[in-house]
Formats: sequence, structure tokens, C-alpha cells
Amino acid sequence: MENNALLETHLRKLRLPTFQENYAKFASDAVQNNRDHVRYLLALAEVEVTQREQNQRKRRIKAARFPVPKELADFDFSAIPSLDKARVLDLARGEYIARREVILLVGNPGLGKTHLAISLGLAACRQGHKVRFWTAAGLVNELLQAQDELRLHRFIASALKLKLVVLDELGFIPFTPNGAQALFTFCSELYERVAMIVTTNLKFADWTQVFGDERLTAALLDRLTHHAHILELVGESYRFRQRMEQEVG
Repeated sequence: MENNALLETHLRKLRLPTFQENYAKFASDAVQNNRDHVRYLLALAEVEVTQREQNQRKRRIKAARFPVPKELADFDFSAIPSLDKARVLDLARGEYIARREVILLVGNPGLGKTHLAISLGLAACRQGHKVRFWTAAGLVNELLQAQDELRLHRFIASALKLKLVVLDELGFIPFTPNGAQALFTFCSELYERVAMIVTTNLKFADWTQVFGDERLTAALLDRLTHHAHILELVGESYRFRQRMEQEVG
């Protein structure tokens, strides 16, 4: 018992909680199944590594700040026949992240752009990438606050440590000139350095409505579309279809 207590003390100091939780049970199993000490230690090490990987995934997903979890398996591709399912599944493998490319999801509200963006973001977290989700309005508010507090450089430097930024709902709210400039600066700094997913309900020709400045809009589009996978969602709003089905039912 004294040895057990000393071992548990050492395991706590070494921060091996899964070892501590399982060593006695695994030792008993090793004796019963005539396993040598190497196989016993290997089994303990494997369960510790697995648990740490699960904990890291949970921390990455929490740090991403997705509004709600959305899985790609739950997306109704049959409702958007024009959307290439194979292409979306290929993007979910995450190769665009290593290439620091952009995914642009374009379409009317209610077609599942946010669902796809979150699903791809979750996939990236599970692949070991640091991800951060913002709505466009929320990001602009944070950028302007950082600018007022003279820490915009630090804010952007922190974003550059990410592997993927998800920017949702670009186009719902027009920006002030300061807000448009701040978002342009942010996207320009991340260009070819951090992968991005952007969802928008506006066609590219209408982006000036949001940013107000034609030259700034053109410069931003030039960067976002340079290495971009552009997916256009065409169809009837999911929420509208659901409402009509409920009324008919």
C-alpha cells in the first residue's frame, strides 16, 4: 500500500492522471493474461495518449467558440442539389488549411452556409488545428474595441497563431468606414498566412453595400478569391421549408 501511495504521488507530479486511474486495473489484467511488463506499460501509455488527445480536441473545440455544434453528417445535401457533396467532403479533409486557402460559401439565408462552416471548422479542430469562429459583426466590434484600446496589433498577432478563421454572416449588416477598414486590415494580414471560411448572403458585386468603399471592396475580394474554393448554395430556405411542412402537417 505504501508503494501504491508513493506511485500515485509520482504520477500526480508527472501529470499522468489516466495512468493513475488505470495502473492497478491494468496490472491485474496483465497478471491474469500473462502479459509482460512492456505490454503492460504500452497499454497504459496508449490509454494516456488517447485520453490526452480527446482532452486536447475538447479544448480546441471550446476555444473555437462555435455558437452550436453542427456535424457534416447531419447536413441535408439532397435539399441543395447544386452543391457538390464530394467536393465538400474533400474539403473536410483539411488540405486547404495547410495551403492557407479560403472557402467562400455564398447563398441566400437559410440554406445551411453556417452549418457547413461550423462542420468544416469542427473537422479542423479534430485534425489538430487551432480554429476561431466569429460572426462578421462580432469580429468588427472586437477589432474596433482593440483599436480604441491600442491593442489592434496584438489582436491580429493572436489571430495569426490560428490555423483557420471562420467568418460568418458577412453581408447582413453594413459596416461603418472604420469597421470596414478594420476588417480589411484583419483579412489582409491573414491573407496567405491563415486559412479562412467566409459565409455571405451577398453576391460579390454587392459587397460594396457592406463595405461602402469600392476600392477597398475590390482589394478585399482580390485577396479572398485569390486562393479560394467558392461554393454557391442555391435553393429554398431550410427554415422556410420546415415551416411550410409544419403548416401542411
